[in-house]
Amino acid sequence: MHIAHFPVGAPPHWPRPVAALGNFDGVHRGHQKILDRVKVQAAACGGNPVVVTFDPHPPRVVRPEKAPPMLMTLAQRLETFGRAGVYGVAVVQFTPEMARWEPEAFIDRVLVDWLQVAEVWVGANFLFGRERLGTFTLLKALGEDRGFLTGNIEPVRYRDFVVSSTRIRRLIAEGRVGESAELLGHYYFLDGVVVHGEQIGRRLGFPTANLHVANELLPAYGIYATIAVIDGVRHPAVTSVGIRPTITGDGPATVETHLLDGAMDLYGTSMRLEFVEWLRPEEKFDSLEALSAQIDLDCEAGRRVIAREGL
Repeated sequence: MHIAHFPVGAPPHWPRPVAALGNFDGVHRGHQKILDRVKVQAAACGGNPVVVTFDPHPPRVVRPEKAPPMLMTLAQRLETFGRAGVYGVAVVQFTPEMARWEPEAFIDRVLVDWLQVAEVWVGANFLFGRERLGTFTLLKALGEDRGFLTGNIEPVRYRDFVVSSTRIRRLIAEGRVGESAELLGHYYFLDGVVVHGEQIGRRLGFPTANLHVANELLPAYGIYATIAVIDGVRHPAVTSVGIRPTITGDGPATVETHLLDGAMDLYGTSMRLEFVEWLRPEEKFDSLEALSAQIDLDCEAGRRVIAREGL
């Protein structure tokens, strides 16, 4: 997959780009529908399916005090686009200056002059340009004038509501990771590096890997059935997210994972942690012995979940 950067990079000169335009945080089922469409359109016109996305997330620049935590890092989005089979990704550096551009300026400078798009596809609610004045109606009119085709994709619905990054963030923040996976089309995951901890879990008989995470959004504090992906191998696991009320009860949140198929020396190792199901909230126990007994029950519950899911 090819990657280009605006404005720091030279024009990519990709053959006949058919572009999916958006933020694509989480690359959820609605986003995947747009990607599927640009692949179909590109195949039909002899072009190449590409993604045009932004970094940083525009709200970080326009209204940073209200900007939501991101579901994915840029590296995770790029990886997911690659797996989706697109030809290239154009990463647009969003700046305060760009936030003041009129919609026509964005279309002309990025999509026409720099990328030379053949088609542009967006979600039904996509807005762009200064104060989000650019609508699909305007995009369509500008496309007709500048010589590229446009299309929009209706939202994907799950049960009675529209799939959106906002709703997925809310579900994850509430610990409803099983439901968030239905909207995402994949388990919510954290990436990070295993770092040294206090080794309390080891003393309790349940050694844990302490993950220093790259992601901004942690699931709600609690205990989860998870999958730990290490060097491409998937391991069933149980993970605690929170402040360890029995041990310390304060300080920053930690992410600690116990592998159910045996301990490994993981210090300094990269790990991806997929959240399968909420097991229980954090609790403060009267003793370490009581905590150890509960962890044993958590491991059994985690094994049942992983077995039921066929993971």
